[in-house]
Amino acid sequence: MPIRARATLITTLLFTMHAAAHVVAVRDTGELTDAVTNARAGDDIVLADGTYAVLYKLHADASGTVTAPITVRAEHKLGARILSSDVIGFEVTGANWHFADLDIYGTCRNDTDCEHAFHVVGNASGFHLTGSRLSNFNAHLKVNADGERHLPADGLVENNEFFDSHPRHTDNPVAPVNIDDSVNWIVRGNLIHDFQKDGSGEGSYGAFVKGGSTGALIERNMIQCASNHASLGQMVGLSFGAHGMAPQLCPPHWDAAIQCSPEVTAGIMRNNIIGNCSDDGIYLNKASDSKILYNTLIRTGGIEFRFPASSGVARGNLMTGTIRATDGGHFTDGGNASGIASEQALANWQTPQATGTPHLRNILGPDADVADDYCGRPRGPKLEPGALQTSLGPCPLLHWPGRGQNPAAR
Repeated sequence: MPIRARATLITTLLFTMHAAAHVVAVRDTGELTDAVTNARAGDDIVLADGTYAVLYKLHADASGTVTAPITVRAEHKLGARILSSDVIGFEVTGANWHFADLDIYGTCRNDTDCEHAFHVVGNASGFHLTGSRLSNFNAHLKVNADGERHLPADGLVENNEFFDSHPRHTDNPVAPVNIDDSVNWIVRGNLIHDFQKDGSGEGSYGAFVKGGSTGALIERNMIQCASNHASLGQMVGLSFGAHGMAPQLCPPHWDAAIQCSPEVTAGIMRNNIIGNCSDDGIYLNKASDSKILYNTLIRTGGIEFRFPASSGVARGNLMTGTIRATDGGHFTDGGNASGIASEQALANWQTPQATGTPHLRNILGPDADVADDYCGRPRGPKLEPGALQTSLGPCPLLHWPGRGQNPAAR
């Protein structure tokens, strides 16, 4: 189809979708509850600026379609603040719900009581969360199968900020992005930081996918485990597999007698910047056919492929720690730069226009799996290790939490 004809078709489709949308104006908590409860395909639920105190979880049970999703969004970016004091803010069980530009804050007196801003379950495929800020939950976004063993598919988590304002006092898992039992989810361009816990039990993770999931893509995220360079307990940046899934909750067997292995198949992590984690920056637990590509890891333990089911390739990564296989894990090493001094790596990141030291400027050949860098800039035929193609000059999207640009504002 000629380019002009394609453009005309796309414009027509967008106009048709916009014309079909039914705008539902929301000005208070009661109207928000009614709009979500009674939603229909094509509804565009628009929240006026203000504060919405949500005492009980909102049930997003209806289903939109690919061309007529159900949208819940702030009229002005981050202008609508939702204060959630239940275990779950939004429980999404219907397909094609899109949430955008919201500021959602957990207000529970006890940290254990604020589990999820969003719980995405079963048939809730086509879920989108974009441009929003979520804070003070244990697992801000939780995704998993339902009792009928339906797997949520084709989710998008993009350009959001996830964090906690204080270490979580809970024995429950802490992981702002917690995706289980999933198919083809994308986690892209998010800022995830300060997700510590001060309770007992397992350590915390910035984002993970596990539980028999397939086709996950985690790219161009900024992960900082602790802003103040000090972390409490074990903190991991990104993971395929995390701490593992209970076998009775893991596809395809759903059997307590059959180990959940692999936890993730054909997952990709690329162009992420990860820092200040007391444990691994990237941890692969029974993750098969993984591609770990051109990530930058600063002040972390590095990259670990663990257990025989973990396999794949690690290529073009730049890190202050090491890359290793443990307990039977295995991988193909492709031009990684490991064991770099933190000061050198930080200098290379903070002043990307600089030449840097020779071993940081090691040039690799074209890579069919990596077309751009952390900033979304085309890398060209000569790739530098790490998330940044520094030869392209300064990156306007670089930031640590507390300064620079919030991905939700992109």
